[in-house]
Amino acid sequence: MVEQTDVFVIGGGPAGLAAAIAAREKGFRVKVADGSRWPIDKACGEGLMPDTIEALGALGVTFGASEGFPVHGVRFLSRHTEVSAKFPARRGMGVRRTALHEKLVERALACGVSLLWNSPVVSISAEGVTMARGTHESKHIAEFVQAKWIIGADGIGSRVRMWAKLDATTRRECRYAVRRHYRIAPWSEFAEVHWGDGAQAYVTPVSDEEVCVVLISRERGAGPPSLEARFPRLAQRLKSALLVGADRGAITMMQRLEQVYHDRVALVGDASGSVDAITGEGLSLGFRQAIALADALEADDLLKYQKAHRRLARRPELMGRLMLLLDGHSALRERTFRAFASDSRVFARLLAVHVGAKSQAHLAATGALLGWRFVAA
Repeated sequence: MVEQTDVFVIGGGPAGLAAAIAAREKGFRVKVADGSRWPIDKACGEGLMPDTIEALGALGVTFGASEGFPVHGVRFLSRHTEVSAKFPARRGMGVRRTALHEKLVERALACGVSLLWNSPVVSISAEGVTMARGTHESKHIAEFVQAKWIIGADGIGSRVRMWAKLDATTRRECRYAVRRHYRIAPWSEFAEVHWGDGAQAYVTPVSDEEVCVVLISRERGAGPPSLEARFPRLAQRLKSALLVGADRGAITMMQRLEQVYHDRVALVGDASGSVDAITGEGLSLGFRQAIALADALEADDLLKYQKAHRRLARRPELMGRLMLLLDGHSALRERTFRAFASDSRVFARLLAVHVGAKSQAHLAATGALLGWRFVAA
């Protein structure tokens, strides 16, 4: 007998698990397959913004006070200037990526989602998916699962996107990230973004005795030596800290797809387009996409998901473009930071827009205020 399910999710990372949870809560039978073992790790900043915490809550995933480190705002630091602002309402949290993944797995299992690890999907069709599971005399055994809906949540290099012929993009910009963990007590209640020429160091406290540091640049292989050269103040602070574990690298990308579904196949998370990691909005975007996709599945209308996907991406894309503009122009960046420092309201208002506490219309008024400060900077 051919195995059947309503929804088959390819990719068991945070976006895939979120999509599975949201679909299961709508009453669908859901299977998730991933070629990896869990928990799945990935090089990311490990900071959950307040809107990310809210989206997780909507999926039934919550964190206790001892399961991460509270983050109350964001601080930007350049060579000559620093500016910070607190989140306008809810706080964020620094959480190890593996701890987040374990939470999502627990929630998925509690909902009744079937999780298939070490089960790579090798093809899809109009009827369902084919997996390679187990071995027989050292050969993989192909297993077919009939599915009404197929969700691709297999990341930036998505094979599902290629199989569904959804690879057409309107924009694509790559940068490269290296993540490290240091055994050191956090020195700030803020997530810090250190700005250098063509690179940023993203610092997030993840426990009472550990911080996560991600170096992002346009250069391949921009590893630990670049920390001392580009961020001497941060390097000095970390000089006596113990390095925990090995470096982990990843590609971060600004990418927008022309379409995120075809027939009965839909994409979610980085497979459906992505924003640069410096925004800190990748996870929140993926979780909100998952909720919107479940609504569209319930309505049997993936065009509804396409429209919601575009709407959800507007704010993170806009903020990503603004920050990449600052990344590419050092003189503009320094002048902008001086303008922020001269009036703390400007940075606070931008942060409120960034985390979704204020609308994009609010950004226009903030832009006018920034313009006056920029003239005087």
